[in-house]
Amino acid sequence: MKLVSLLCASLLICSASFAQNRPARLMTDLVTDAGALYRDGYRLDKSVAEASEAELGDCRFAAIRSSRPTFGWIVPDCGRGTRQCSYRIIVADNAADAAAHRGNVWDSGEVRSAQSTAVVYGGGDLSPDRLYFWSVRVVTDTGGRSEWSAAEPFRTSPQLSEYAPSYRPQICERDSAVAVKRLDSSTVFFDFGRASFGSVEVTLQSPRDGDTVYVAIGEAVRDGRIDTRPPGTVRYYRYPLVLKAGRHAYRVIPDHDRRNTGPQAVLMPDHIGEVAPFRYCQVENCRGGVEVAGAVRHTAVYPFDEAAARFSSDDPTLNAVWDLCKYSIKATSALGIYIDGDRERIPYEADAVINQLGHYAVDREYAMARRSSEYLLAHPTWPTEWILQALIIAWNDYMYTGDARSIEANFDLLRARTLGVLRRDNGLISTTVDKTVESDAFRRSINFGGTVRDIVDWPRGSEDDGFVFSDYNCVVNAFHYRAMRILARMADVLGRRDEALEIDAECDRFRDIFNDVFFDPDAGAYRDGIGVDHHSMHASLFAAALGLVPDEHRGAVLDHIRSRDMACSVYAAQFLLDALYDAGDGDYALHMLTKRDKRSWYNMLACGATITFEAWDDSFKPNQDWNHAWGAAPANIIPRRLVGVEPLTPACEVISVRPQVSSLRHVAAVVPTVRGGVEVEIDNTPDSYRMRVVVPPNTVARISLPAVFERFTLECNGAFRRARRGRGSAFVDAGEVPSGEYLFEMRPSGRVSVRSAVAADAR
Repeated sequence: MKLVSLLCASLLICSASFAQNRPARLMTDLVTDAGALYRDGYRLDKSVAEASEAELGDCRFAAIRSSRPTFGWIVPDCGRGTRQCSYRIIVADNAADAAAHRGNVWDSGEVRSAQSTAVVYGGGDLSPDRLYFWSVRVVTDTGGRSEWSAAEPFRTSPQLSEYAPSYRPQICERDSAVAVKRLDSSTVFFDFGRASFGSVEVTLQSPRDGDTVYVAIGEAVRDGRIDTRPPGTVRYYRYPLVLKAGRHAYRVIPDHDRRNTGPQAVLMPDHIGEVAPFRYCQVENCRGGVEVAGAVRHTAVYPFDEAAARFSSDDPTLNAVWDLCKYSIKATSALGIYIDGDRERIPYEADAVINQLGHYAVDREYAMARRSSEYLLAHPTWPTEWILQALIIAWNDYMYTGDARSIEANFDLLRARTLGVLRRDNGLISTTVDKTVESDAFRRSINFGGTVRDIVDWPRGSEDDGFVFSDYNCVVNAFHYRAMRILARMADVLGRRDEALEIDAECDRFRDIFNDVFFDPDAGAYRDGIGVDHHSMHASLFAAALGLVPDEHRGAVLDHIRSRDMACSVYAAQFLLDALYDAGDGDYALHMLTKRDKRSWYNMLACGATITFEAWDDSFKPNQDWNHAWGAAPANIIPRRLVGVEPLTPACEVISVRPQVSSLRHVAAVVPTVRGGVEVEIDNTPDSYRMRVVVPPNTVARISLPAVFERFTLECNGAFRRARRGRGSAFVDAGEVPSGEYLFEMRPSGRVSVRSAVAADAR
């Protein structure tokens, strides 16, 4: 009854939204809310369209850096099966023409197309440092012609290129303490509940000039006070503050750290100022009538929509892991580009690929991911596998946005990043058999000035399951294979069909070579390298996650992976969980997400973390920091694989809904997409499996349900639905559904009457 009640309530909501028959949530060059205006990081109550030139010079707003930007919108929901038939976009350079829907800069005219994402501006090049407005109306097959959207203002950057990644500025949020304690007669302690990157402002009352108090901030506590000697790179700072007579607010800005403000680091912008990660604040030495009136934390983040994603289940541990990882994506966004953590603040591909997928899964935000991808194409890092991951990042970007401009602009560089030049006579790549990696030509081809070296996992020694390095590395070659497969898909997108076919054929040959060389049939696992008898978890897990394991070996390889538990880092756990869910082993994957030993996300929570760690525990990496988004794999694994919502075609025009909830009895989630949120709610009992799913407008969902019953009947919205289970498959193919709300009910056959297929077809 619970799901039926929700279905009725949702239908009422849909009826209300039908009246709002206009496109919404407009995106300008992948940026939402492009007209927002900020001063000192805080949003003003006016937009770029209302600000004077003097105000604009003192404020920050979205940097629209393309002279030919793209436009996107959410199609109005006009009932089940809503599909856009056409659109019309106007661009104006003044508010009056925009309000009258006159495109004095560009009018697309009526374009017969279902495209509602990444629509490229088709007028003359936009001018730099100029205000524009755009608006769109659509025609749908269920609602007819819509109203015009509200006009969206945006301002172009002073320097424009035909294509350049656009992005929003970092902003500030004011946080109040969730707990305040007086520790002794002269010390007041503030707990902000969760750590964030920020600065602190304390308000103090002093009877005279010249009194000195000390303000301490930190990430860890010991014996009820801030830990003054925390482990590794866990942060603690203490600053003197000379007071003035009376009541005043004092802003304490952390000092620059020499390590994380070096040449390779991403720096904080001047309008925010320096920040440090901290949860706690202590005001010390409050004597002689000095009173502490309060403290506020100024948190720096990239703009974030808290309501875009939701998840809950009947497992409290899983819920806590989700909350930790979702928040970690937001909290680590302070630099505006995906970084590795506060110790270095350097972008790395391995961090970025996990951060990127997590960001897509918890917010409808794509510009920061695009900016990070482009940054890493210009500034690659040294590990061989991570250079290869540039293609994974770029392909994720395309699948979630539908915007191929980055692929088109960087195709030659992406081809070089497959590292095909390192192929040797045996068909495999190597970074050690000759000096190619040290040649100037190779370094120029990938935009890198150093020497490329294999890494497998990090830190080495404690997290690589004893991996034995050799000239021909199994893990490196697995990433090379995935990069080549992606390059073929990219070539196809760009219309290079012959090139795509040639690369695919090359990949087929490479896959055979890989398995001939690295797979050990006696062990049922992959060797670490040529001439090596060791079978690390990593060799098999990356082969599985990156698509190299033939069907006949899959069972043995998965058995080997499971036998090693979590003998890998928080980074490799992303690929481990992907491999498990690809194999349909949601049971073991759920165990890995919720287990409570030292190598677990629960352990981070037990250690007091509110942002994910760089390693499972301080004992595995003594210099780790406590603010690493590469430890937040569940932020994407839970929505993508456990709830099962992923794009099958670019920009989520067709999505997969393929949940693997295992023993969970109840799951409810909202997964954001560029076309709107996908709602999934599941009740899983011994007698039935019921899933409610809401598919956003202009989207088709391909539904696969777990085969929880040997023989079953399936109904959709009360009508019999034909479904089939492939031989050996753990899933039931329930077909495709257009936008709208659906209630799928699967029961063991014989428990309910089966309605005729004629009734189902009529639905």
